[in-house]
Formats: sequence, C-alpha cells, structure tokens
Amino acid sequence: MDIQQFTTTTMNDLYQIAGVEVGQHYYWEVGTFQVHAQVLITSWVVMGILLGFSLVSTRNLQTIPTGSQNFIEYVLEFIRDLTRTQIGEEEYRPWVPFIGTLFLFIFVSNWSGALIPWKIIQLPHGELAAPTNDINTTVALALLTSIAYFYAGLQKRGISYFGKYIQPTPILLPINILEDFTKPLSLSFRLFGNILADELVVAVLISLVPLVVPIPMMFLGLFTSGIQALIFATLAAAYIGESMEGHH
Repeated sequence: MDIQQFTTTTMNDLYQIAGVEVGQHYYWEVGTFQVHAQVLITSWVVMGILLGFSLVSTRNLQTIPTGSQNFIEYVLEFIRDLTRTQIGEEEYRPWVPFIGTLFLFIFVSNWSGALIPWKIIQLPHGELAAPTNDINTTVALALLTSIAYFYAGLQKRGISYFGKYIQPTPILLPINILEDFTKPLSLSFRLFGNILADELVVAVLISLVPLVVPIPMMFLGLFTSGIQALIFATLAAAYIGESMEGHH
C-alpha cells in the first residue's frame, strides 16, 4: 500500500469516526437551522405545568390563604428568604423573580424526569427526557446567570466593576478572568451530570431488577433533584450578590 492510498484510507476512517453520533436526537428544521425538538417539547411541558399551577393558585386569592394558595405563598417566601440571604437586605427585591424562575424551572424539570414516563412517547428519532438532562439547557441557564451577575455589577458600580479583576493585585488578572469562565461551566456541568447520572442509574436498575430496587432509588432521585435546583439557585444568587459587593 503506497503512502497516498494509506493517507486516503486513514482520512476516510477519521471521517467515519467524526460522523458517529452519541445517541439519537430529534430535530426540527427551521429555515437553515436545526432546532433540538426534544428539549423544546419537554421545556414547554414544564413551563405549562408552572403556568397552569400559578393560574389555578391565584385565580381566587384569599386574605387567609388555603390549599394551593397557601403552598405557593410558602414557596415564594422560601425563594424570597434565599435571595435575601445571598444578595442582602437592601438589594435582593429586584432579583427575587429571576432567582425564583431559575429555581422553579430547574426543580420541576428535574422532578419531571423522575415522575413523568417520557420514554413512552414515541418520536421519529431519539427519546424525550427531562430538560435538564440535556447540556444545552443547563448551559443556557448558566449563561443567563452569568449575564445577570455582570449586569448587576455594572448597574451597581459602573465601570469600576471591572476593577475586581486586579484585586488584590494585578498579578491575579488572568486568574480572576478565568474565574468568570469557570462559574458557568461548573453550574452547567454539575446540574447536567447529576441529572443524567440519576436517570441512567434508575434506568439500569429497572432493567436489572424491575420490581423492588428502583423504587427507593427513584425517591432518592427526587431528593437529589430538589437539592440540585436549590444549589443552582443559591449559587446564582450568591454570584449576583458578590458582583454588587465589589470583593471576592
């Protein structure tokens, strides 16, 4: 085999490897773009659940709350206290809706993966799963958080916000810049990895021992899913509070 033939064979093998796709995905063609339909479908379901529950709980507000109104007020108080603790008494109010939206969307998304049998819904390609089971969703949420804390810092401190990169010494400039890149990476991969691992463990156990073992694992998954939503919302609020304080 001459060198030219060997090179051609090697390149063809590399092209075949590059064309291998991990899992199957379902896409919508929108003009010249491919839209990841699996994530959109499940995200719309989650948003529909949140919107529907909010409308039902607030359509007949009472002075003394009962039932679903009582529950939703408890959730709002929890989110308000979380935001106030991380951001501060004076600055927290404008950020309650943002932190609350993050927490509720992630919480319901995580729980939907454990409670809703997405896999029974047949698609032409791929399969449905929780929105936070996809790296695209978690990266988008992490980038929104990054934009939020940059906005908060610039709004509060103006151009002097960028002075944090040379504190306490200009020698740390590269490290301080790198920190702003690692924050969204850690947020997105932590959430994605934990939700994906939980669903994989439950799926494997169901296939091996379908009757008994998966049940406690599913309850454990519900607990860890809630914890992951709380961690993401707490870190997002902490980053926003940190950006307005002007120190690390």
